[in-house]
Amino acid sequence: MVTLAPVEDARAISRIAVGLMASKALFAALNLDLFSRLSGGAKPLETLARDSGITPNRLLTLLTACVGLGLLVRDGARRDLGEWLRCQMDRQIYPQFAQLDAALRGERLDFYRIMDDPKEAEHISRGQHVQSLGPAHVMAKLVDLTRCAALLDVAGGTGAFSITLCQRYPDLRATIIDFLGVVEIARRFSREAGLEARITYLPGHVFETEWPHGQDAVLMSYLLSAVAEANVSGLVERAFRALRPGGQLLVHDFMLRDDGTGPAYAALGLLNALLIDPEVAPLTPGWLSRALGAGGFINSSAQELMADTTTLMTAMKPLVGPASSRTSCSIAKTVTAMLPDRPR
Repeated sequence: MVTLAPVEDARAISRIAVGLMASKALFAALNLDLFSRLSGGAKPLETLARDSGITPNRLLTLLTACVGLGLLVRDGARRDLGEWLRCQMDRQIYPQFAQLDAALRGERLDFYRIMDDPKEAEHISRGQHVQSLGPAHVMAKLVDLTRCAALLDVAGGTGAFSITLCQRYPDLRATIIDFLGVVEIARRFSREAGLEARITYLPGHVFETEWPHGQDAVLMSYLLSAVAEANVSGLVERAFRALRPGGQLLVHDFMLRDDGTGPAYAALGLLNALLIDPEVAPLTPGWLSRALGAGGFINSSAQELMADTTTLMTAMKPLVGPASSRTSCSIAKTVTAMLPDRPR
């Protein structure tokens, strides 16, 4: 068991409390394009004020905060995150977290309503795409899809994972299931990657649309953290049916350690998930392994994908055996019987 030192220093507690102020300072600097304006070298305050349209005294305060936070460093890798920070963190997640108390009480927020606005859907989708590219490249190195020809990417969003996996495995073709508005945006990313002939789209809701069968692999990334715990068994069943015998299931998501000691970033990711659905399961590798086993899968294993944040769980559909003939009713009952009660 990992032993974590308790936070006892008042200054450390204060740093946590003012974290939202630091993040908003970062978002404001990004919205003003300050890092790009300074990427070529130092500029006078008056020049930055003129270019950004912010008075020098106000801008000086923001710049000083950024210096104090260590943000004004010429580092291309950091600037690559700008679109994700602006489009998703600032516009979506930051405002949502103001409703965290309500979500913890079980109140449901209309999260997907924001996707009805084409402009907001565009911003959020682009932010999610940038954020997902890093984990996608790590996953491509951790899994072996050499013998896979057909990948089903369930709730695959803009296709960051499908695009990355298809780039690594030239014989792989992918099908993405997601909402119609998201699919329309996703097509642009696959065209930009030159993969429009190898990535197809199935617009619809993952619980209402029929999943294509005979898949070599099924990927569910950040999906289980977006649905109620009671619906996990249904997704496991659908994945089982969609796979050919011997096919593999890939589940990538925020997951807590089984002993409840963290990690903190995974827990924060699941807190954000509560804003989408307050009945989301507090995912752990052990809990998910039992759910997959109850759904007929074998050889499940877990490994950290993004340090202290996300976990990749893999499992296989048996080549032969009675598990392949289970009914949805028996699977649901088995899951209910095997999984421990969750505290609410």
